[in-house]
Amino acid sequence: MPNLPDVVLWSIPAFVLLTVVEMVSVRIHPDEDAAGYETKDAATSVGMGLGSMAFDFLWKIPILAVYTAMYELTPLRVPVLWWTVPLMLLAQDFFYYWSHRGHHVIRILWACHVVHHSSEKFNLTTALRQPWTTWTVWPFYVPLIALGVHPAALAFCSSASLVYQFWIHTERIDKLPRPIESVLNTPSHHRVHHASQGGYLDRNFGGILIVWDRLFGSFVPETDRPVYGLTKNIDTYNPLRVATHEYAAIVRDLRTAESWRERAGRVFGGPGWQPATPAPTPASAPARPAASPETPVTEPAA
Repeated sequence: MPNLPDVVLWSIPAFVLLTVVEMVSVRIHPDEDAAGYETKDAATSVGMGLGSMAFDFLWKIPILAVYTAMYELTPLRVPVLWWTVPLMLLAQDFFYYWSHRGHHVIRILWACHVVHHSSEKFNLTTALRQPWTTWTVWPFYVPLIALGVHPAALAFCSSASLVYQFWIHTERIDKLPRPIESVLNTPSHHRVHHASQGGYLDRNFGGILIVWDRLFGSFVPETDRPVYGLTKNIDTYNPLRVATHEYAAIVRDLRTAESWRERAGRVFGGPGWQPATPAPTPASAPARPAASPETPVTEPAA
């Protein structure tokens, strides 16, 4: 097994330090147009992060078993060397893009990811607002295991991506120089991703790189100031409700569904999917009455 560091664990002191610096910065130099901090919201985000760590430990047991079985079955091997690790990071970032995009366009996956978008604030504590049902993520990385990437190496790459994405959850950093904005995911790009305006919805899915969004047509630059949260906010600080509200909504919709087609759409359609309503039948034009024999037919004037 590759001997790779736990980058998330090693980064916790930096997370705490940067969050404190941001809080002090907001207090000393407030921006009236920024979403800023709210105590209950920040506490909920931290609580969701701690809960995510506990639940992830449980989910990793069966997922690691599947990954290990696949790794033993594949004849391919990617060695962990100084030059292969950047390639694995690049590959992980590519599959992260599709995982992230899938979790926005398929409702049962969105039920997991919606947790991260449920805050109406945008600050470094928002990065900690992580879901408790990440068992929906692992299938997207099966190709990497099949190609011979060791599960521990994949875990390292995923952790590195998670650590990178911490600092982009802030309004205190404006746009960076163009070469950086062209290649990397930045606070400006990620503010768009967390916005709830129509033109910003389902955009900028990249993890470390923004090039995948540019290649696959999902990139939008930041122009108008984003409004954060969901298109229909849940208005709660209860971590259990934050973690499960979309699953509960799916169950309610399934109970009232009138067909198996509707049930499938409620689960596998987009988050806003609705069953098609039949077009109204146009009213038939009234039949023209036949001329009465007693009524003379008037010829049109010449």
